[in-house]
Amino acid sequence: MQKRKLDFGTIGGLILAAAGILGGYLLEHGKPQGLIGESAAIIVLGGCLGATLVANPASLVLRAFSRARGLIMEAEDDKPQLIESLVGFATRARKNGIVSLEQEASDLADPFLRKSLMLAVDGVDLQEIRGVLELAMDTEEARGEAEAKVFDCAGGFAPTIGIIGAVLGLIIVMGDLKDMEKVGTGIAAAFVATIYGVGTANILFLPMAHKIRFRAALERQRQELILEGISGLVEGMNPKMIRLKLEVYVAHEPARQKAAAVPESRRTAA
Repeated sequence: MQKRKLDFGTIGGLILAAAGILGGYLLEHGKPQGLIGESAAIIVLGGCLGATLVANPASLVLRAFSRARGLIMEAEDDKPQLIESLVGFATRARKNGIVSLEQEASDLADPFLRKSLMLAVDGVDLQEIRGVLELAMDTEEARGEAEAKVFDCAGGFAPTIGIIGAVLGLIIVMGDLKDMEKVGTGIAAAFVATIYGVGTANILFLPMAHKIRFRAALERQRQELILEGISGLVEGMNPKMIRLKLEVYVAHEPARQKAAAVPESRRTAA
């Protein structure tokens, strides 16, 4: 399984966005308490969640929010290590036959790699292997896209519901125009809902949708690497050719990063 670490891009981005908006507000002598509005938060968040549930199945919304909890963490890039593993499998298969990998395949922690190698060990035709694995990849990608669309929906609804909250506040204010000082305060408070709506859409919901798609694309690329490695193994391709073929997937990475994934004994022998 891939190791996970804190996604400092997500954390830093949220902090930077909040600091930029609040900093600019405070520089214009805005009062922090002016942005606090419990009723506005209830209107925007409650209305946005309700509209999102109307637009999407409840099970999909729950899945999307469950995935969102994991966005603060990211999987480490293990493609260089995957290449070494796949080349190792191909080398052992050429020496001892592909069946010799059965026990090793069953012990793999990565479910996609385990499934791929077990299909190869079981002697399944290469076209069938490709069909099964590509279906799994397409299904996983479609699941990620569906979950991203939930946040696209939320990001679309939030600003409009914020405007509804502002209008509701103005209705309350305009109902009592006797004290003009209170009218000014009430109008300012009414627009807090608009800030909440636009802010949550553009700082949370839409960026979350984009990151889910980005993570799904990275996982798709990783799975394609595994598929190509297993295909070369089944075809009996020379392990050196498999390595050259798979290194395309890490061609953009610094040379020292790729070298770090190669065992010391192999670098010495080279």
